[in-house]
Amino acid sequence: MKMKRFAVICKYEGLLFLRDFFGFFFTLVFPTLMLVIFGSIYGNAPISPETELGAMDVSVPAYAVMVIGVTGLMAFPLTLSECKEKKIYKRYDATPAGKRSIILAQILVNFVMTLIGILILLIAGRALYGVKILGSAGAVALSLFISVAALFSMGFLFTAVAPDAKIANVLCYVFYFVMLFLSGATIPDMLFSGAVRTVSKFLPMTYAVDLLQGAFAGEGLLTHRTELLVLSVLTVLFAGVGAVCYKKKDWA
Repeated sequence: MKMKRFAVICKYEGLLFLRDFFGFFFTLVFPTLMLVIFGSIYGNAPISPETELGAMDVSVPAYAVMVIGVTGLMAFPLTLSECKEKKIYKRYDATPAGKRSIILAQILVNFVMTLIGILILLIAGRALYGVKILGSAGAVALSLFISVAALFSMGFLFTAVAPDAKIANVLCYVFYFVMLFLSGATIPDMLFSGAVRTVSKFLPMTYAVDLLQGAFAGEGLLTHRTELLVLSVLTVLFAGVGAVCYKKKDWA
């Protein structure tokens, strides 16, 4: 009975996600649109004689981080902050479902939408430009999971420290778009100046891009120990501080 009720909750949360044009477009459409536009310009021929990787082989994992950023820093936290401000979770506590089921369903739906967006991106990349994944399925999956955990926990922290939904929106929008353009998720970091590279080292999304690009290229995860460590530490830090803030505010 509980699983059936949870499935119904997930269904309606999924429908709410799809009704949000911003989340739907930037998760499921925009990254593939970027792939088609830049793929038609650069193609996917090897970028140098020393490697078999092409421009799209390198760009696809970066665009995958873009998908994670949309759900982790925009869709999920904005839904969370709105429900918090309107005391919606408190109302759910008066129902058999309870607030925990609703929050868990929201996390699960955003995670599934993230995977669907990345899957669409991979299928398009493979079909149009022959994008290659040289890394093992386990390495790619672990890299995706750690990146999702870090960016979702960052969005969670923003909703915890923000006094209202408007401030949470500002934090999410500002940090998302700053990281989008300075992390290598849209513009290859090899084109950055020294100053921009320095700034990018302070952005969590930079480490997610580097980690996923390495995993897709078949590089061992141990060669990306720094990225793994940084993202893991940030996940624990963001989630822990956010949980403490929520507990003190007694928001739900």
